Amino acid sequence: MTTSFLIAQISDLHIKAGGRLSYRRVDTLAALQRTIDRLNSLQPRPDVVVITGDLVDFGRADEYATLKAALAALDMPYYLIPGNHDDRQALRQAFPELLHLHRDPEFVQWCIDDYPVRLIGLDSTVPGQSHGELCHRRLSWLDERLAEQPDKPTLVMLHHPPFVSGIGHMDVQRLLNSDALAAVIRKHTQVERVLCGHLHRSIQQRFGGSIVCCCPGTAHQVALDLNPDAAACFVMEPPGYLLHCWTPEQAMISHLGMIEAFDGPYPFYDENGLID
Repeated sequence: MTTSFLIAQISDLHIKAGGRLSYRRVDTLAALQRTIDRLNSLQPRPDVVVITGDLVDFGRADEYATLKAALAALDMPYYLIPGNHDDRQALRQAFPELLHLHRDPEFVQWCIDDYPVRLIGLDSTVPGQSHGELCHRRLSWLDERLAEQPDKPTLVMLHHPPFVSGIGHMDVQRLLNSDALAAVIRKHTQVERVLCGHLHRSIQQRFGGSIVCCCPGTAHQVALDLNPDAAACFVMEPPGYLLHCWTPEQAMISHLGMIEAFDGPYPFYDENGLID
């Protein structure tokens, strides 16, 4: 029997404290709680959960305390990277027990070697700014980590998407030096996926000889409007998650799952064959 390793990815939680609604409309904490219920109920259950940034809305200590209490309900280990809404030091202070958050003295980035798939988290944030960048030290660190185990399948994760999506108001907030990241990824063929968030939509693109996967949000989504002058808006489309499944035979396959409950499943076949 094939042994698989399952990585669930969620992103852009935007948790607020004290029952406050994001943008005075979205209950992001309730959305995260529904997400956790869904991930815990999956069969087979994910081995780990990676959360690709914008963990809270304003980087406040009370927001991180609310996030921590909610994540305690997850039945599997989880790994965090910051987004532009996060504060590095407040995040670290809230989670002193999560050793991966404390491995670098400046950036919240880490490498996990405990699983069949190597997990590398990158800190793409620029304090006080919405866009992302990777300085020379962060890129060199990634290059060095990838060179350590060239034969082990690897996921590289960051918050900001390293591509132009066509959603104008979000593209000015992308990873601005994506070519430099692509040059590093291209050197290391074991990188199965580059995972990101920030766009609150499921988007895929070839990148650096690999594939970049952007994860939908757990609550609201960014409106899909490719007019370059479109206003910055969100929509209450169904929230989702990505499930990355690795097996030795097929390497990595990525699935989009919905967090909301839908009717079904129903069978295609009965005792007479395909149901007419």
